[in-house]
Amino acid sequence: MNKPATIDFATATAIDAPATTLVQALHDLVPGEARDSLLAVHNLLRRELPRGRLAIYEAGGGSCSVLPPELLSRSKVSVVDIDEDQVRNNTYADEAILGDVQTYSFGSETFDLVICYNVIEHLPHVDAALLNFRDALKRGGMILIGAPNPRSLSGVVTKYSPHWFHVWFYRHIRGIKDAGLPGEPPFPTFFHPLVTLPRLEAFAAANGLEMIYRREVESPRYPEMRRRKPLFAALVDAGAAVLNAMLPRGTDVRRGDYHVILRKS
Repeated sequence: MNKPATIDFATATAIDAPATTLVQALHDLVPGEARDSLLAVHNLLRRELPRGRLAIYEAGGGSCSVLPPELLSRSKVSVVDIDEDQVRNNTYADEAILGDVQTYSFGSETFDLVICYNVIEHLPHVDAALLNFRDALKRGGMILIGAPNPRSLSGVVTKYSPHWFHVWFYRHIRGIKDAGLPGEPPFPTFFHPLVTLPRLEAFAAANGLEMIYRREVESPRYPEMRRRKPLFAALVDAGAAVLNAMLPRGTDVRRGDYHVILRKS
């Protein structure tokens, strides 16, 4: 089988890129639970990853990374993304590969870290992707997953609403004017059963992956909406409060995202 096309960015690595282009390590996250959790993830990675040069695979990495610049600056980064525009726009990877993370295979025990951030909800074969990631990891290596919670209010709306509604939300509520254009989010979602946290944890445990970090967080869309569209946000918050009152104690349907780190045993 022929390998997908590769674009080599060895001459434009994170070390050479200007700080603003280097990557938006926290993306556009406004202050809130999601940002706090990602900062905690950064600290864990700094503590647990080997010293010296790192090999990192960003699965569906597209054109921006969630890693802090000091980790990127000592890493060889390989990105695989199915979207040609995302691959073309990448400025920090040593190699950017046009391919499908569900089927693309690297050599076994190649990477110290695999990152799959806001990707698994778009995959029809999450199990195949996770097994590919595991096989590509060195022993003791880690997988960082960020994904929406399908059981949250935003997860249910995303799962059962048409794609045009997602584009409308991004453009008119989030204020992202390029939303839905080629290479720009939102992308169509699939929500394989393994995106649900309990199933993901069980699958990981059955396949030699230990969950060493798990945190459900309020979707960053809530603080974003409160800042940009306070009246709309108040209505959504009121609806979420009603749902929370009807559900088991401790449930918060606003916890629409999660961060997970899996370690290969």
